[in-house]
Amino acid sequence: MDVRIEQIGTTGEELVLIRCREITEEVREIEAFVKSRQGSLSCVSEARQYEIAVTDICYIESVDGKTFLYTNDRVYETAYRLYELEELLRSKQFLRISKPMLVNLMKIQSLQPAFNGRFLALLRSGEKVIISRNYVKALKDALKG
Repeated sequence: MDVRIEQIGTTGEELVLIRCREITEEVREIEAFVKSRQGSLSCVSEARQYEIAVTDICYIESVDGKTFLYTNDRVYETAYRLYELEELLRSKQFLRISKPMLVNLMKIQSLQPAFNGRFLALLRSGEKVIISRNYVKALKDALKG
């Protein structure tokens, strides 16, 4: 398979084109990955409004009725409820890992077993998050593809 990248400047429309003889599972995975990398969410930090790219979010957590988006270097608050984000981001490689938390699967660096059937995920940002034992099977299934 050959891969080519063409820079178009600021006036052209960005397009990802997959040319194939047959639409295989690998082609579908590439399509899903490209689609998962699009989108942004409105949020607030220090009384300023931001649009954060979904790809920049490491994890999302609900605390005391508020929902927070965590990136590598900053925390933002959003008006979305966690269940709304779970539905909205399901196709964008986000998965619920505990009752109050969603994680971006693309930001997981490593996993290791923890006590009581839970797992510990080390994120690329250096943060560690616990995967509740109720969500371990869903995580394993998601990582298998």
